Amino acid sequence: MKYSCLILIIVLLSACRNKHKDPGTDPTPARAKHYEMAVVREGSISSSLSLPCQLLPYELVQLYPKVNGFVKEVLVDRGSVVHKGEVLVRLDAPEVEQQYLAAHSKYLQQVALLEASKDTYERLVATSRIPGTVSAHDLAMAHAKMIADSSLAEGERSNFKALSAMMDYLVLRAPFDGVITERNVHPGALVGANMKSDDKPMLILQQESRLRLVIDIPEEYSGQIGKGQPVQFSVNAIPGQVFKGSISRSAGVLGNKFRAETVEVDVMNTGHLLKPGMYAEARLPVAGNRAAMVVPRSAIVTSTEKKYVVVADGHNAKWVDVLEGNSVHDSSEVFGALHPGDKVILRATDELKRGAIIW
Repeated sequence: MKYSCLILIIVLLSACRNKHKDPGTDPTPARAKHYEMAVVREGSISSSLSLPCQLLPYELVQLYPKVNGFVKEVLVDRGSVVHKGEVLVRLDAPEVEQQYLAAHSKYLQQVALLEASKDTYERLVATSRIPGTVSAHDLAMAHAKMIADSSLAEGERSNFKALSAMMDYLVLRAPFDGVITERNVHPGALVGANMKSDDKPMLILQQESRLRLVIDIPEEYSGQIGKGQPVQFSVNAIPGQVFKGSISRSAGVLGNKFRAETVEVDVMNTGHLLKPGMYAEARLPVAGNRAAMVVPRSAIVTSTEKKYVVVADGHNAKWVDVLEGNSVHDSSEVFGALHPGDKVILRATDELKRGAIIW
């Protein structure tokens, strides 16, 4: 009984010591364990990056009326191929037409009055060469009337030009070559310039012969990709075919939502195989970062909080936090407090604690 109580006390004391021991450190393990090592080297890894992307029309416009009126004719429909300047819709607005005709009449009337004033002034000037025939006051009054009629004629001309522009708004033309992808009006419909923001446009015109491939580049790769870089992409709708292009422009900033930089590739769609709205997968070559260190991929330990490698610091294990860059085959770029020639443990796990004796 006495010996049983003594053994129980020893077990309890041993359990208390183990309970207060730091699980993250193991400075005095029972015996050293040998691990397979790899040497850290300086360099970069060239690889390729695959990213989802989308094809969009190079130009897209929603066509709304500029004046109030009724739809007189719709000369196109969904799928119609149109050219720049082609008439798409004609509107009918009787009040605008009446204002135009009235403005034209007033302009012609004022031009006639100006011509009469000008003729009267020129005759008085010719007559005034004979002394005593025309007084200076009459000559000045004729000149003032001619100037006033000229100003009125110019005002009527401006009003007439403004209403001429309003008449042009009754004819809707294509601003560029493209395809009508949506039609929402028919003859007889009432449309107006004061339409609500949620109202549908009369027509939607898209350019399909030239497309934009829009790609969002993650922040960690944005510094390695620039204008002119070649791009290959494929679409699920056309399996087995690879399309090529190069980066035409980039946003130059990172979006707040996805922390990515948007780049665009101009795609000539002469065969019309590709369609706006298609999703694609782009492959871009990545040159690598000159400031990186290269280690085997199996040396990188990934936990729920961070990534790190275990470095041999003398005969002890040392955790070094790293950020992972490009990877190819069994090697990866890492960024952290590493130096060329450092030795890292291969196939390390989080079971290997800080300070553990490794050989």
